[in-house]
Amino acid sequence: MAEQATTSSNGFSLAAKARDYYQLIKFTLSFTVVFSCVICYLMAPKVVNYDWWMIIILFIAGMLVTGSANAINQAVEKDTDARMKRTGKRPVADGRMSQQEAYTFAFIAGVVGVLMMWYFFNLSSALLSAFSLFVYAYIYTPLKKINSIAVLVGAFPGAFPCLIGWVAGNDDFSAGGWILFGIQFLWQFPHFWAIAWVAHQDYSKVGFKLLPSDKGPTKFTAMQAVMYSVLMIPMGILPYYFDLSGKISLWIVLVANLFMVVQSLRLYQNMDVPSARRVMFSSYIYLPIVLLALLADKLR
Repeated sequence: MAEQATTSSNGFSLAAKARDYYQLIKFTLSFTVVFSCVICYLMAPKVVNYDWWMIIILFIAGMLVTGSANAINQAVEKDTDARMKRTGKRPVADGRMSQQEAYTFAFIAGVVGVLMMWYFFNLSSALLSAFSLFVYAYIYTPLKKINSIAVLVGAFPGAFPCLIGWVAGNDDFSAGGWILFGIQFLWQFPHFWAIAWVAHQDYSKVGFKLLPSDKGPTKFTAMQAVMYSVLMIPMGILPYYFDLSGKISLWIVLVANLFMVVQSLRLYQNMDVPSARRVMFSSYIYLPIVLLALLADKLR
């Protein structure tokens, strides 16, 4: 009976630890980031034959690098996370995992992920991965409490996965990679400001400065979301102009961009949390639709 109890306890402990690491790397967020990286890798002109082994390696390396950045973020923001309802149950904030353990995991995962990018793909994608990790963990993360420019800074590592995927596949920094980078770069502003609007009370309580106005959710903030949504329209035309995609994806991307503009305008008109939440969920849908439409046009 004692052995059975020990086995059961060990099984529960392993399951609990696995759940903690799942939260530590912010699996859903990391998956979304790596999804962008993989799609942009597949869009690179030099990637003609889709090797599933290389796709899996890219996914694993991307998850390690992104997971490393998120682990550092949670270790640095341990006390801040503990004070917010949305993040209070994260493993480091809740005391289920020490900061040292999170930093150790982050170091190992980051190094292994970057080395995988170098060994299996190229040095450029590895260096860009390391740079992206550094900017997110050590510039964007502490900057959130200093100035709202943190959102602009954070948009770079948020969009680098598109460029990393392209460079991994094409081994260059040609226009296609920068266009894909630009699409995801602009997308982040209405996306992130909508999140910051919904969670404004939680964020302001711990001193995060994430909205463009220091007065919080204002008409100015909503107008910024509208402006960046509008800027996404010409950016969405560039893949067609540079022969990265065809007419079908051009129209799909255009409709998706107009939809984002409409949702942002509704936020400007209504100035409420439900409207901000609609912008947020619309942005979640937008990115996979746009990236998959662009990829599908390449495959035709």
